[in-house]
Amino acid sequence: MNDPLLRVHGLVKEFHVRATRGMGRKKRVVQAVSDVSFEVARGETLGLVGESGSGKTTVGRCVLRLLEPTAGRVFFEGVDLSTLTFEEMREVRRRMQIVFQDPYASLDPKMTVGASIAEPLVVQGIQGDHQERVVNLLELVGLSADHAKRFPHEFSGGQRQRIGVARALALDPALIILDEPVSALDVSIQAGVVNLFDDLQQRLGMSYVFIAHDLSVVRHIADRVAVMYLGKIMEIGPAEQVYEHPTHPYTKALLSAVPLPNPRVERGRHRIMLEGDVPSPVNPPSGCRFRTRCWKATELCAMQEPVLQVRQGGQFSACHHPEE
Repeated sequence: MNDPLLRVHGLVKEFHVRATRGMGRKKRVVQAVSDVSFEVARGETLGLVGESGSGKTTVGRCVLRLLEPTAGRVFFEGVDLSTLTFEEMREVRRRMQIVFQDPYASLDPKMTVGASIAEPLVVQGIQGDHQERVVNLLELVGLSADHAKRFPHEFSGGQRQRIGVARALALDPALIILDEPVSALDVSIQAGVVNLFDDLQQRLGMSYVFIAHDLSVVRHIADRVAVMYLGKIMEIGPAEQVYEHPTHPYTKALLSAVPLPNPRVERGRHRIMLEGDVPSPVNPPSGCRFRTRCWKATELCAMQEPVLQVRQGGQFSACHHPEE
């Protein structure tokens, strides 16, 4: 039971694209994820954060094999998922599910809510009273039995996301990938959905990989946090330690942009403004990928790629000049 529920080692995902240039075409390789490794314990929440294009969602989809990794290995409950056939993978997917980012696009508008929630049970050939199971799931996420007969367009964004959560819970999974589950919702609704995730975890004991770009949301639910930039993990460790004592300049810059609820404290803070845009994953910088926007970069950062090293606070960060 002490073994991690999920173990990702050396995950790589590349996309081959063709770019039109003049009268000819040239093949290019997009390095979406490069050598990413992490573990998720049973009952734990790992927050995966970073800017748009950092590779967070690609990692989540590779873990579920919705995208086939280019290299690396993913172990779920001790089983190497890369060795499984299509039918074997279908059995494993009973134990690992996903909640998508857009609650409006993730539900079939022609199916009732009850039919959408029962669909995983039908696909997996689960016997029994599906209607009773659907009602129990709806009540579990704060909805009522009457909602099963309605269609998705009759619900608000927050309610649709709760329906998506109910569908993900239908097969009693041990792991759920939450792909920016509150980014499409109003701020007033986000807190309710995050509290729902926390409550369900305490009651059912499942594990989460919570993908988000909003660090303030992740802080309330994550046990550990991994910060990604341009396909690589820059820092990973206990959430409180990463938030209170960040050691990577990129993590420090992200946290400086998170607003605080106290106006007096907020006015006295210094926000770190990163210059330039995120480099293209087609041609990432040599050495440290963050060096082109880092105020601490030296020649060493351009010549040698830093590796994740343990710091005084217990977290790991990949930086030649860490914040101690």
